[in-house]
Amino acid sequence: MTDMTPQMITLTDAAAERVQMLLKDSDEPVLGLRVGVSTKGCSGMSYVFEYAAEKKPFEEEVDTKGVKVFIDPMATMYLVGAEMDYVEGTLKSGFVFNNPNEKSRCGCGESFSV
Repeated sequence: MTDMTPQMITLTDAAAERVQMLLKDSDEPVLGLRVGVSTKGCSGMSYVFEYAAEKKPFEEEVDTKGVKVFIDPMATMYLVGAEMDYVEGTLKSGFVFNNPNEKSRCGCGESFSV
């Protein structure tokens, strides 16, 4: 019997590959990537990332495509159902989110509101 519960967030292949590369290149041993939100930016909230050496209490764990992503418990309600992607452009590269919880996003794309 398989678990039919949807994941907190999903990762595109590009995002999973980038997370794998970041974890492999880390100077310290890490278990995965931690994703959260912070109150900053012109629209009010911004996505934040850090290496996760361990799973913290109450964190959601997403184990997909060979990587572990830990969701900060304070970010859970903002990230449920989101898709994390990694995009490389001419002037800017980074993780981007297709997040159904966003109500608006600033013009530069660095922050959002719910």
